[in-house]
Order: sequence, then C-alpha cells, then structure tokens
Amino acid sequence: VYHEMVAHVPLFTHPNPKSVLVVGGGDGGVIREVLKHPSVEKAVLVEIDGKVIEYSKKYLPNIAGGLDDARVEVIVGDGFMHIAEAENEYDVIMVDSTEPVGPAVNLFTKGFYSGISKALKEDGIFVAQSDNPWFTPDLIRDVQRDVKEIFPITKLYIANVPTYPSGLWTFTIGSKKHDPLAVAPERFHEIDTKYYTPELHTAAFALPKFVKDLTNG
Repeated sequence: VYHEMVAHVPLFTHPNPKSVLVVGGGDGGVIREVLKHPSVEKAVLVEIDGKVIEYSKKYLPNIAGGLDDARVEVIVGDGFMHIAEAENEYDVIMVDSTEPVGPAVNLFTKGFYSGISKALKEDGIFVAQSDNPWFTPDLIRDVQRDVKEIFPITKLYIANVPTYPSGLWTFTIGSKKHDPLAVAPERFHEIDTKYYTPELHTAAFALPKFVKDLTNG
C-alpha cells in the first residue's frame, strides 16, 4: 500500500515523467513501483544507509529486485546534500524517509523543500510521507505550511497502511503546475497493483474533517 501510494499518485499526475529521484527507500519498494511506468527513463535512489540496500536485496528480493534494473542508479549518500546539489534535473521527486529523527530531521525542513523545488524541472512534482494524523498532527500541519509557501499546488492525501502506527497515513504532494485532482482519465494506463486504482487516486484526497483541518494552518 505505502509504496504504491508514494509512487503512483505523482507519476500519474505528471503527464510525462522521465526522470525520478527517490530519497530514502533503500528497501527498493518505491523504485519497484516507479519502474512500472513506461515513460520513466531514469530512476535515482539516494539512501544514506547502505546496509538497508544490502539486506533488502538479500532478504527481500521481491521488494528490492528493481534496484538492479538498468534504469536505476543507486547512490549511498545523504539525500539532503544530493538535493542541494541538483538543479532542474528531475520530473518527480519522492521522499521515502523515516520519522524526523536523526539524519531524517533535515528532510522535514523548509530549506529541504526549497532545494526540492530547485532540483525539479519547471513542471515538477514531489511527494513525501508525512506521518499519521492521530499521533503527529503538528508535524503534518508544519509540513503543509512549509510546502505551501514553495509549491503553488499543495495537497494532502491518505492511505490505509495496517503495519504503520494507527493504520492511517498521510502523504504531502507539492506540484509546480499539475493538479493531482485534474488528471485526465486517459492518463491512467494499466499497471499491476494491489491497492492503487484510478478511482482511489481521487478518493485518497477526500480527508476526514480532523485531517483536513491540518491543511488549513
């Protein structure tokens, strides 16, 4: 569920995503979903912990298998620094981070979101997991506020992820041009998923009242 919702919402929103960056996500799950889109020519994964990649390939081949695809470049390094050094390079950037603890703290800052905007092309899109609304409402409110100051189109969407705390998870999407709720029906091509559907793409943006309130801060 998580990997599909991180990848397919922005990739179907963008009309022709060719270059994709995934920050974090060393298990390879998001990359696996990214590679289902035939328009993608290059996918870069930047993971700070090389052991995550190593053990995922060894013990989770069904998830990490895509990391060996010819279209994928794997970089063991700091995603914050990679973003800071990139400019007008990516169509879509996905941030598959842990909670804002340790090195991941930098991935929840306004400076990082500004760097993402610079690293994206003129019609680029980014998405980041933004935790769960039951236990971390202030985090979601802060992320929404900061992203809105940088991206003209900023929205929150949700998914049911049973293995995550509370089961309800949020994702923040920031777009320079393309509205995720204005995707033409013909954009949706057939892909192999277990959770994501074109109908769910739209439904994910229908928020419970207490979650919607977090986007108004």
